[in-house]
Amino acid sequence: MGGAVSAGEDNDELIDNLKEAQYIRSDLVEHAFRAIDRADYYLEEFRDSAYKDLAWRHGNIHLSAPCIYSEVMEALDLQPGLSFLNLGSGTGYLSTMVGLTLGAFGVNHGVELHEDVIEYAYQKLDFFIKTNDSFDRFEFCEPSFVVGNCLEIAPESRQYDRVYCGAGVQREHEDYMKKLLKVGGILVLPLEEKLTKITRTGYNTWETRKIIAVSFAPLVLPKHRENGKLRAVSLPAMFEVRSLQDLARISIRHILKKSGSGSLPLPRRTGLKRRNPLKQRREHRDTPLLTNSYLFMSRLIPGPMDNNNNQSSTDNEDEDEDCRRVCEQLEENERRNEGSVLVIETPVNLLRERILSLPLPEPLKMYLLYYREK
Repeated sequence: MGGAVSAGEDNDELIDNLKEAQYIRSDLVEHAFRAIDRADYYLEEFRDSAYKDLAWRHGNIHLSAPCIYSEVMEALDLQPGLSFLNLGSGTGYLSTMVGLTLGAFGVNHGVELHEDVIEYAYQKLDFFIKTNDSFDRFEFCEPSFVVGNCLEIAPESRQYDRVYCGAGVQREHEDYMKKLLKVGGILVLPLEEKLTKITRTGYNTWETRKIIAVSFAPLVLPKHRENGKLRAVSLPAMFEVRSLQDLARISIRHILKKSGSGSLPLPRRTGLKRRNPLKQRREHRDTPLLTNSYLFMSRLIPGPMDNNNNQSSTDNEDEDEDCRRVCEQLEENERRNEGSVLVIETPVNLLRERILSLPLPEPLKMYLLYYREK
């Protein structure tokens, strides 16, 4: 599933294309997508394919197409402090983007069927925390993952404000999914080949909206154990009791982010590559997706005017010469601009600089920095 927008040369250009096609429509979602490089969640030998609008699978590792994640993030309507459950959390890419929007006091849980994928997700999460400056620009809600089948969640588990399922759901499991949702909550899932948004408006009332046609692998049905019973999946605690030390770190980092000139800058483009004007674009549509191609002419050369307009041959020759010079100048400008890059200076990590300038012992500074290296 995917291919709805043009491939990008890097993460920023992919997001530009998603915005242009109206898959990304809000600043909140755009900031989350720009903060995390999609290629970081690919195996090294497959990174060249990261910026295509296509799903990717290698063994048990799987990523949905960027256009799908965009629609999911927009439909979830995320806000700081909410609780989120990701059913089929996979690489953790979506859960990490969600964590950037939930803030330090949200809840971010994931259930994944394969233990090796859980290990992969934690490796990628650790890499993000230690190396990505976006970690210091957002109040981050770190995701927690558990191994198990999402259809075996213990019935006494608490409900969530937002739930996403990353596998195809049939009608017989729709009510099961709805029970995981609080009143006022939003469930986004591929229901019978349609990405669907379900809002719980009351204890027994729901609003349903179809978003786009999708194709997902179906949910894996639970297998009965030798005793004939299913193994219940226990989700992480909904609200952990944090230590005063951890709360102090969150508070100090928050104050330092707001001090000085205000909030730290959010992720933005650090370089704008000039685009080929002949590049084809695909516009966003509801099902089906339609491709519209456009050809832009860099110049229009007028033909000779009718002799009845009382123009002399000399005037025509002068106009032809002027037109030729203009065309040559345009071609020269195109050659100069081809492959050029508008460089915008990458913003300094101000939070890190402020922490390092504090009159504190080095171990305490490193604790405030979550032991992140430069």
